[in-house]
Amino acid sequence: MQRVDVFPTHEHQEYKLRPGKPFPFGATLAPGGVNFSVYSSHATSCSLVLFEKGAPEPKAEIPFPDEFRIGNVYSMIVFDLDIEAIEYGFRLDGPWDPQEGHRFDKSKILMDPYAKAIGGRDVWGQPPDWDNVYQHRARLVYDDFDWDDDRPLEIPLEDLVIYEMHVRSFTKHESSGVRFPGVFAGIREKIPYLKELGVNCIELLPIYEFDEFEHSREDPKTGRQLVGNYWGYSTLGFFAPKAGYAATGKLGMQVDEFKALVKELHRNGIEVFLDVVFNHTAEGNEHGPYISLKGIDNKTYYMLTPEGYYFNFSGTGNTLNCNNPVVRNMVLDCLRYWASEYHIDGFRFDLASILGRDPWGAPLSNPPLLESLAFDPVLAKCKLIAEAWDAGGLYQVGSFPAYGRWAEWNGKYRDSIRKFLKGDIGMVGEMAQRLQASPDLYATRGATASINFITAHDGFTLNDLVSYNEKHNEANGEDNRDGTNDNDSWNCGWEGPTDDPGINALRMRQMKNAMTMLLISQGVPMILMGDEMGRTQFGNNNTYCHDNELNWQDWALLEQNAELFRYVKTMLAFRHAHHALRNRWHLTGTDTVGSGYADITWHGTQAWNADWSGTSRILAFMLCGKHAHGGQREDNYIYVAMNMHWDSHWFELPGLSEGMQWHAAANTGAPPPEDIWQPGEEPLLENQAGILVGDRSVVVLVGK
Repeated sequence: MQRVDVFPTHEHQEYKLRPGKPFPFGATLAPGGVNFSVYSSHATSCSLVLFEKGAPEPKAEIPFPDEFRIGNVYSMIVFDLDIEAIEYGFRLDGPWDPQEGHRFDKSKILMDPYAKAIGGRDVWGQPPDWDNVYQHRARLVYDDFDWDDDRPLEIPLEDLVIYEMHVRSFTKHESSGVRFPGVFAGIREKIPYLKELGVNCIELLPIYEFDEFEHSREDPKTGRQLVGNYWGYSTLGFFAPKAGYAATGKLGMQVDEFKALVKELHRNGIEVFLDVVFNHTAEGNEHGPYISLKGIDNKTYYMLTPEGYYFNFSGTGNTLNCNNPVVRNMVLDCLRYWASEYHIDGFRFDLASILGRDPWGAPLSNPPLLESLAFDPVLAKCKLIAEAWDAGGLYQVGSFPAYGRWAEWNGKYRDSIRKFLKGDIGMVGEMAQRLQASPDLYATRGATASINFITAHDGFTLNDLVSYNEKHNEANGEDNRDGTNDNDSWNCGWEGPTDDPGINALRMRQMKNAMTMLLISQGVPMILMGDEMGRTQFGNNNTYCHDNELNWQDWALLEQNAELFRYVKTMLAFRHAHHALRNRWHLTGTDTVGSGYADITWHGTQAWNADWSGTSRILAFMLCGKHAHGGQREDNYIYVAMNMHWDSHWFELPGLSEGMQWHAAANTGAPPPEDIWQPGEEPLLENQAGILVGDRSVVVLVGK
């Protein structure tokens, strides 16, 4: 007996059809055919447009019969399609009334917002055919990847070290030596490097399908091509990995290539986070292109002013209307899809404060989308990280609606460390908070709410932070007006590269100081790609438009800055070796386990007596190893002395319990190899009473 649902009920030309299932939205395989479903609350009609792959004109256009619409959803099953040979889109008709928010245009073919793969731009950097009637083409994919027994790793958040990277930049430079530069497969070839460094999580800048040619232009001075959207923060399709990021993209195999990367990273103990952009799309404002949502149901998907113009809290022309239930469901469907189909371990949300605004832009006290994400059953083990501000002036670091689940990029951590590092006064009180994972900001949320970082993709690299006082963004073609001016950087006495050995030694020390502070802080550290080997952007703090050496990782730096790389990877090993640095909850400054020491104590040049004065540039602290993880795990004692003054200072050491002695783990003021020791091999300190800490240096000791 045959199933009823494989029999067509309608015909259009040679195509056999039947009413479809309204859920899920998008295109899904059904018995004998494909189920197409698209939502629009204001369209008056809809048709399915089919192309042979790559063909300039459609091969068929099939209107959805009225009886195939349920509520505001058009759905139909089309039988006997060769799903690997077709591309599809929709054509919707409806009112043209911009003041009411409607911008229907039936001359446009629109991409399915739920497309699982997108064709038309299969190879990175290939100039588009601007006359193409359908630029970004929805495709179908088989979910037939062999995952073996892979699943998300679920490493506790406090144990992570996150490495923020750009897929193309990581291996595109010829020095990378990989077989497939600039793509997912290239990262796979560098997994041994990531393991040697010691990171256990990579956070990828957006990998959803985007158009690198968006806003592309020539630099008026040099004639050099600027790509306009190199970083990818302007999404075309939320469900599709970027074909141009796959060596096999021209064959339509980007889905499998990315899954193979995730599987291999997991096999090597490395989690994968995605940087996701749900605050705006590539469709821009009223002058922007029709790609998808604008022509499907503009009023539903975008935040609009009473006059029908686009609210611009993203700084890019439009703002997604995330707290409309339909849009909210799309975001949830998307994240569930990546978590279940791609085994993604966590998500970092770009300009996440937008996700908490109501349709008119006001911040909500209980944003339904953020709550839904926090309590979603499929996302229950995924890490959720917010960039807790937006371009409309909403700044929520420390006050982001967390529901016990959300962590935050701690922008105040970045600012405090940078100021203290360059010797600003009045910072020691602030530093005490930041080093403890900011209990002043996250009192009820625990240490893992704080994602600590000093540098990220936007802004200076670590090398540039100690080499430039000013931004140098002339190459962006905007007369150095773009990018932030408040960098809290210090060039150590000379702007840019120099042959002066004294300045270069100071810069090396400052980079080691910064990495040490980051890796001995409670909370979750994030390192920017290349900082471990001194990558430079030559003072450019906004390289969003460069597909060249300004962004590409130069692997020759591994040898040139071998001293820095050795220091950073050993410091990472030190962090992984010590539970006392990775507490889930905030330290209390009290002795809760009867060790005779508080979990954290503060010191200065005198033991037990920190200098909290407004002119101090010196701070030291000790962690009692018996308090690690609230006393559940025992560790060594750890003492850290930070001297950001331009003179050396003698630091008196706090005495340890009987039978314990201080050992030298790291000293940024010492020449290599005495600057850092492998965990377990730290030499005994000759003088147990005190230590000389050099000018602008950090010392780390282990008590055991």
